[in-house]
Amino acid sequence: MEPPSVDIKDLLEDESSLGLTFQTNLFISSEPPEPNDCVTIFDTPGWSDDMALDKNNIEMPSVQILVRNDSYVDGWSMISGIKDFLHGKSGETVNGAYYMSMLSAGSPFSMGKDDRNRFHFVWNVDMKRR
Repeated sequence: MEPPSVDIKDLLEDESSLGLTFQTNLFISSEPPEPNDCVTIFDTPGWSDDMALDKNNIEMPSVQILVRNDSYVDGWSMISGIKDFLHGKSGETVNGAYYMSMLSAGSPFSMGKDDRNRFHFVWNVDMKRR
C-alpha cells in the first residue's frame, strides 16, 4: 500500500473543483518555499490497527493537510473545500487500498502567518483502510 498521503494527493488532484496539480501547487511531506499558494499533505500518527473486526488488518492512519495562501479568505476557502470533499468519504479504492471511511479529526484552523506573511491553515482527517 502507498502512504496515506499519496492516496489523498491522488484524490485531491482528481477533484477538478480544487484546482490542484501535484508538484505545482500540491505537495507531499515537505512544504516548498514557492509557490505562495499551495497545499501540502503530511502523514501523521493515526490509531492502532484494528484487528478485532476481522482477520484483515484495518489500518487507521491520519493525515494533516496544510494550506498556505497570500489571502486569508482564499486560504480558508481552500481548506474548507478540501474538508468538504474528504469528510465523510467512504467506499473508495485508491491505489489498491480500500478506504472504509474518512472523517474530520476536528475543524480547520489558522496557524497564523509565516515569515513571508503568508497565511497557514491546517486540518486533519482520520481514515480506516485495508
